[in-house]
Parts: sequence; structure tokens; C-alpha cells
Amino acid sequence: MSSAETILRNGYWSDYFMETVASSPNAARTNKMALQSEGKLLFGMGVPLAISMMIQAVYNIVDSIFVSYLGENALTAVSLSFPIFMLMISVAVGTGIGINSLISRRLGAKRYEEAEHAAGNGFTLMFLSMLVFVLFGFFGARPFMQAYTNNPETLNYGVTYLSIITACSVGLFMQIYCERILQSQGQNFYAMLVQISGAVFNIIFDPILIFGLLGFPKLGMAGAAIATVGGQIFAMLISFALIFSKKNEVRLRAKHLRPDSRVAREIYSVGAPSIILQALGTVMTLALNGILIAYTETAVAVFGVYFRVQSIAMMPLFGMTSAAMSIIAFNYGALNRKRVMRTWRLAMIAGMVMMLLMMAVFLILPDQILSLFNATDEMLRIGRAAMTIIPIGLVFASVSILCSVMFQAIGKGTYSMYLSLARQLFVLIPAAWLLSKIFREVTAVWWAFPIAEVFTIAIALVMFARVYNSHIRTMPPEPPALA
Repeated sequence: MSSAETILRNGYWSDYFMETVASSPNAARTNKMALQSEGKLLFGMGVPLAISMMIQAVYNIVDSIFVSYLGENALTAVSLSFPIFMLMISVAVGTGIGINSLISRRLGAKRYEEAEHAAGNGFTLMFLSMLVFVLFGFFGARPFMQAYTNNPETLNYGVTYLSIITACSVGLFMQIYCERILQSQGQNFYAMLVQISGAVFNIIFDPILIFGLLGFPKLGMAGAAIATVGGQIFAMLISFALIFSKKNEVRLRAKHLRPDSRVAREIYSVGAPSIILQALGTVMTLALNGILIAYTETAVAVFGVYFRVQSIAMMPLFGMTSAAMSIIAFNYGALNRKRVMRTWRLAMIAGMVMMLLMMAVFLILPDQILSLFNATDEMLRIGRAAMTIIPIGLVFASVSILCSVMFQAIGKGTYSMYLSLARQLFVLIPAAWLLSKIFREVTAVWWAFPIAEVFTIAIALVMFARVYNSHIRTMPPEPPALA
């Protein structure tokens, strides 16, 4: 059979057994994702990844904290640049998710050569994606910033920051590629080391390069951008060392770098919807920046600050869901329904608890959070409302995210795309626009977020029921080799 999905649809359990299990007596017993308890796997794989992702999110916040001391215009410039940074991450992570899902499924089915072929083609796709943003860095940064502001200081800060982080994005793309190769094999501890190394580099060099400490030149906004890309390149070098290690189960070989349209389609069948659904965050941010800047540039700065802080709040969830996706994809490929559903249920419970805790932090400490960013009185007034209204939707968001993880893990990434389209384009942006017109007060705009999450959770559960009935319920509880 060409894929686990085809096997599931047609019910060729015995054919799959003959091809992938019976041919190897220990086929279902050679990977920890088929052996360890689901809770131990989620904890063991998810916690290191969550820690590394939180550290990475912290250095983005540290970036903004140091930049805020250059002035509110500098903070606004970084906030206006943030959608393009999000878009880069969307393309890199989305492609990486497609690579991760395909490799995990191939490893689960014991098709090792195909797993390496996917890894090689994934590298080529990542490199080509990176080139697009390098060109943008040289030719598109200034026109982009001019579309949002005519404040000379904000414009210059934004062009400086945006051109550097895009033109020097090789570290970002290659680091994420290597992390996904490691995660597809359950080696999240190494992925954590990669992310921590880049984060520590950035945190150390941010103040040094911005303010000219320890004999380094005072580079201001350029220093913040250089520290960011420097950390990414440093992490990239470490990740390549791990990828080429003999301990790595999936090797990157030159013969697999040549583009294969079939593999590219399989990667993007999951990755493209993921890119689109994550890139919708860029569209959403651009649209909301346009709505908010009609009130004041301070509202844009607040919006940027909130999403940097929220990134820390969401990282434990994303770390766990990334681990869950690898576990679910592996066991889906191995035809083990029991482990697929146990993993998903555990992740759902843990995700809701995490988001309840994070929501409480936002509601209790809004002023303290804003004060980290050298907030003015106006920024405190606008930000206090944002910090106590937007987080109301976090618990609902955790359910939708876990449904999306299931869709991506079994190769149905288009469902995730539809879900994100419904949330951000069809509900969130129209709601924000209508609220701004009806109430003519920036505080009203923040209510669009919890409204959108309520609509999204209803759609997510309907989609999940459909996917469960058509792709999961018909699986055997355990693979034939373990039955």
C-alpha cells in the first residue's frame, strides 16, 4: 500500500501486516513511540521541547524589552515587523511539520529509505523557501514599512530590523529543518539543546550589541536584529552537527537532495495547509495593525507586546502538541488506534490545564507584564484591557489546537487549514472591524479574540468527529503484531 491512509480507507489490514510487520519480527518493538506509556512519552518528549520553545520565546520578549528602551517608536517598529517574522516561521515550521509527519509515518511503517528520501527533499524545499525571504530582505523591507507608517523614526527602525532578519534567515530555516528531523525520531532532547543554544546566544548579545557593552559598538536596532540572526545561525551549526551524528536514525544524503515531485506533494499535503494556517496569523496581524493604528500607534505596540508574552504562555502547549503529533503519526502509521487515542486524550487534558493557568497569570498581573516593556501611562491604559480580555479565549484555543494536531498527524492537514481560515478570516478580523466601527473604542477590538475562539471550538469538534469516524474508528485497537 502507498500510505497508511489508503490502507485505512480500504481495510487491507493483512496486506499491511505482510508488508511492514511480518517482514520484520520486531517491527513494532524497535521504537520507543511504540513501547513506552503515552503519558511518559508526552512528558519525556514534550517537556524538553516546551522548555526549549519557552526559552526561544523568552529571547523574543527580551529582544522587545531591550528595544523598548530605545523608545516607543522602536517598539512599534518591531511590532510592525512582526508579521513578516511570523510569516518566515510559518513557512519554515509548516514545511517542517510536513517533513516531520511524513518521516514519522515512514518510520512507523519501517520504510527507512523513504524516510531518508523525505529528509533530503525536505532540505531542498527549506532552502528554496529561505531564498524568497532573502530577496524580500533586500528589496521589500522599505516598501512594506512605508505601507504602515510615515513616522521617520519608526520607519528607519523598522527597515533596519526587518531587512536584517529576513536577508540573514538561513539560520532560522535550517535550524527548524534539523529540529523537525530530530523530532520525527522522538529525539526532542536534542531539539531542546539546539533551541536553547540559539536563545542563550541571543539573550547574551542583545544588550551587548544594542547598547555597545564590553567594547562592542553601539548598534541600536541593528544590534537587536544581528543578535537574533546570530543566535539562529549558532543553533543551525549545532543542529547540523547532531544531524550528521552517527546516532541519528535518519541521515541526510546527497542522493536524496534532488527534488522529487511525489515527495514534495506528500510533504506539502500536510505542510502547505499548516503554512497557510500559520501564515493566517500574519494576515490577521496585518489586518489588526491596520485597524489599531487608526486609533494610535501605541495600540500597535500593545498588540505586539501581548503576542510576545502570549508566545511564552502557548509554548508549553506547543511543545506538548509537537510531541503528541510525532507519537500519533507514528502509531497511526503502525495501525495502533489505542495509542493514537490515548495520546490525544492525555494531550487534550494537559493542554486545557496549561491554558487555565496561563489565563490566570494574564488576568492577575497585567500591569506587571506591561511594566517590563517600559510602558507609558497610555500604553498601560490600552494594554490593561488587552491583557485581561484576549486571554479569555485561551482554554477554547487549546481544544482547537489539539484537534488540529490530530488532523496533521494523520495526514489531513487541510482540516487544520479550514479551521484556521474559519477562525481568523471569517470570524476574528470581521468581528474586530465591526466592533471598532460600532463602539469606536480600541478596547472593543480585543473582544474579537474570545468571540472567535468560541466559534472555532464548535467547528473543530464537528471536524474531529468526522475524521474520527472515517479514519480512526475503523483501525484495529492494536497492530496485528501486538494483537
